[in-house]
This record gives sequence, C-alpha cells and structure tokens, in this order.
Amino acid sequence: MSFESLLAEGRLRRRKAGRAVILQLMTLAHRDLADAVVVGLSADRRFMIAYEAALNLAAIPMLSSGYETHGSGHHWVTFQALPHFMGKEHLPTATYFESCRVKRNVGTYDRGGEVSDSEANELRAEATRFRSQVELWLRDKHPELF
Repeated sequence: MSFESLLAEGRLRRRKAGRAVILQLMTLAHRDLADAVVVGLSADRRFMIAYEAALNLAAIPMLSSGYETHGSGHHWVTFQALPHFMGKEHLPTATYFESCRVKRNVGTYDRGGEVSDSEANELRAEATRFRSQVELWLRDKHPELF
C-alpha cells in the first residue's frame, strides 16, 4: 500500500517524536536483541522477542520523520511505510519483517510451536543488521535525534 493511501485512510498521522522517544525505542530494541539469545527459551519466544526488536526499529524512521500509526493494524502499517521513510532499497527488509509479522500472529493467536530455531536465529540476525541500518539512517537524516 502506498504512503499516500495510508495517509488517506487515516492509518498514518502527523506526530514528531523527540529524542527521548527515539532513544527509548532504540533501547528496547537493544534489550530485545540481547534477550532473543537467552539460553533455554523456546524458538517461538526468541522469534517473538526478535520481532519486537524489528518492530521498534522500524518505527524509528517513521516517528523521526514526523508520523505515527493510527488505528488497528499498526504493525502492518509500520512495515508498509518503512520503504517510504528509509528508501525503496529497504523494501525487501520490510517484506521480510511483514512475513515475520504473519508468522508471529499465527504463533500468538492460533497455534504455537510453528517456529524453528533457524527461523528465530534468522530473524534476530536480520533485526541486528537492520539496527545498524537504522542507526546510520538516523545519523544521516536526523542527527539531532541520535
């Protein structure tokens, strides 16, 4: 869905976040990435924790650019809008995180035990890589918020 459609449907609205909000999201993402490798947790839980890190990181470009999600489906909207804020080259990342959102929803609302160790590890690795990209983007586009 296009950025313009998300705006027209009221799924995005204006909100400029301050440095404290961005720092909080980055701190949560760092914590979640560390928690996603805790020994003894199931693959499902490690996947969900890594997913939360990815979601928080994906919200940073949107909030830094003066927008927030509104209404239902805010996870979906966050990933749909990501390429608009960070650039079209991030479409594969947004698509991957969207597929993880669907898998997370199945595990949360329908049935657990559907996530493998390799999927949990892959999501954590992708979220860690994405964290570096968000930090570089933030330094470049909004250094006052970094």
